[in-house]
Amino acid sequence: MTNFLTALGQLGQPLSIVALLLRIGVAVLIGAIIGIDREIKNRPAGMRTHVLVCVGAALVAMIECQSIADAVALGDASIGVSMGRITTSVVSGIGFLGAGTIFMSDHKISGLTTAASLWCTACIGLAVGFGYIMMALAVGAIVLAILKLMQRVVHVNTLKRLEVQFIHRTQTLAFLNEYFTNLGVTVLNVDFHAESRPEGNLYTNLYTLTMPAKTSYVDIIGTLSEYPNIRTVRKPVKNGRLCAVSDTKRESLNLHLRVADEAFCVQGN
Repeated sequence: MTNFLTALGQLGQPLSIVALLLRIGVAVLIGAIIGIDREIKNRPAGMRTHVLVCVGAALVAMIECQSIADAVALGDASIGVSMGRITTSVVSGIGFLGAGTIFMSDHKISGLTTAASLWCTACIGLAVGFGYIMMALAVGAIVLAILKLMQRVVHVNTLKRLEVQFIHRTQTLAFLNEYFTNLGVTVLNVDFHAESRPEGNLYTNLYTLTMPAKTSYVDIIGTLSEYPNIRTVRKPVKNGRLCAVSDTKRESLNLHLRVADEAFCVQGN
């Protein structure tokens, strides 16, 4: 181990070819291990992105190490004023790459963990480039453990919204309550709306739920959609609020549409 760390070189000394190749190899290894986890989970930044970030950060650190070594050899003390500027730009600049992995859809933000893993990979690459291999390996193992094991060890109930349209109110509500209880799903709030139809009333419930970590939101939708009394199961629209249109507003809206169609036809003629 001592010979290996010696071969990696020390801060303030010129880097040999062996030290250069060893540091790049360690950066590739750590970046690949972290990136494989993101690749398996089909995240925006996968193995190649993490490897490139780690190697690039290590290269920047090695350039700064070589600059320090050259300054020491030349006896130029003024170079010490600019130490850390290059590495600081790497840490801040990686934020732009991480921002490209963050998406927002249906009022849900995703990609934050991948962006954080890219930032950590860049910091690990800097540590490798400066020759702090044991520190980089330890932090890399911790990052991988967080990505792999954190959700299995720490169980956090997630908040979900679910819109259900159904008929036969009493029978269906009894089924829904029993189904949620068996799954360990807690109903925090229910917004409801009833619509009168010739074939029978159509009821719409908007549930705010807390779900156990192992419960699949997709499985719940699939199971509920198979129940004969349930007409629609989906994620809520319009920011999760039920919007009921009264008969008066509906007639007014239809009138405006008819007037617009007639005006369009007149212009077309």
